Amino acid sequence: MNVPLTPIRFLRYASEQFRDDVAVVCGDERFTYGQFADRAARLAGALRAEGVRSGDRIAFLSTNCHRLLEAYYGVLEADCVLLPLNVRLAPAELSYVLNNAGARFLFVEELLLPLADAFRRDVTGLERIYLLDGQPHTDWLSPNSYDQLIATASPYCREVMSVDENAVAELFYTSGTSDVPRGVMLTHRNIYLHALEVIAAGQTSQDLAATTSCNSVMMHTIPLFHANGWGTAHTITLVGGTHVMVHQFVPAEVFRLIEREKVTACALVPTMANALVNCADRSTYDLSSLQCVMIGGAASSPTLVREVQEKLGCACVSGYGLTETSPVLSVSRIKKGVHCQDADSRNERRARAGYAIPCVEVRVVDADERDVGIRQIDGGLHRVLGDAGAQHERPMTVQAKLEAPQEARAVHVEAELGVGQVGQVAPAIHDQERLVVLEDELGQVGGDLGGEDVVLLAHEHGLGHAARRSAPISLW
Repeated sequence: MNVPLTPIRFLRYASEQFRDDVAVVCGDERFTYGQFADRAARLAGALRAEGVRSGDRIAFLSTNCHRLLEAYYGVLEADCVLLPLNVRLAPAELSYVLNNAGARFLFVEELLLPLADAFRRDVTGLERIYLLDGQPHTDWLSPNSYDQLIATASPYCREVMSVDENAVAELFYTSGTSDVPRGVMLTHRNIYLHALEVIAAGQTSQDLAATTSCNSVMMHTIPLFHANGWGTAHTITLVGGTHVMVHQFVPAEVFRLIEREKVTACALVPTMANALVNCADRSTYDLSSLQCVMIGGAASSPTLVREVQEKLGCACVSGYGLTETSPVLSVSRIKKGVHCQDADSRNERRARAGYAIPCVEVRVVDADERDVGIRQIDGGLHRVLGDAGAQHERPMTVQAKLEAPQEARAVHVEAELGVGQVGQVAPAIHDQERLVVLEDELGQVGGDLGGEDVVLLAHEHGLGHAARRSAPISLW
């Protein structure tokens, strides 16, 4: 008997094994794993009582908060698909995303009500809009808020054996260099295997930086709507760590939370890291609990790694991935057998895209798909093989929902995905290390992919069909 691979099992496990441990800190509120699981189950019950159908897209327009984290599990328990919206998109882009996804239900943070009001009339299929926090005070909002819904709902947990692990669980829209956002569909299997592989990656190195364990106190500085929240909504839950929610990135507030909650880890894009190391108030806070900062989303540098380590007093590593790959592909922990001559050598390695995590294979090929060899690094294109990408089992198949307005039809793509970024294996530390170096020429490393010649990465996080190179897709 094969038990379906689905992330809803993560919270069920945590609620059994860590029931009374603190799971989530959000402002002045704290929730144990027992409470976290109960609220997620009540969300599932509330959605079913409101009339959701199997496969419905349930959209959330929210900054990081405990309610959005609950939706990562409650929406899936209701047999629906979670659609976290990028709050930085313009109203026209958000209406396009919601129409393209076919969303019927939308939950909105009070802070973002003016944004929702600007696009709601343009979303033809939207039936109900719920307020996440506070009390509804306009006639276009449902009379019951999120908290009111779950307060009166009966908990609902679906039968795990009925879950189709290859069904879509989460839907993220990426913009990158394309003219309109494109939807990336991650399956239950994608997300489940990705979490296991990221956790396992911490055991493949003697470098303890960025390991995930029951002692992890993760501060969610990266928006959960960005690239599956870098997977932290699932990895931290599975190991029974603590989620510390950050609504908006303000350096002083970040430092305050690190000190108060004894935060051990956080993830940052380089601009965030620079803001923290250059904050004048930094020295007034106790940051001694912080063990590691993970940098991604754009290229890091040895200088930035050094400054983070010196000024924040913790290890600093880099990572690389894509929304389409759930997202993590590589992490720059110093692996077993690699000896750094000095601090500069270590910082150089930690600033790179890193080493492939377990079950991910990395190749460097030329435009004709030929392996260029480790020393032949100029102009090589980056390719990845693994088993947790957007449609799980190896090699990788991405399931991307594309819809052209003029044709009004959805297209599923199974392809090799060309990320438009140049990948190299560092010439000075090649062969024995297999360290990935990405030349950030056509876009941000770790950011949204673009380009018309879709050449998808392969073999990431559990994909089921042989990957193949596709022809250019006119819809893009």
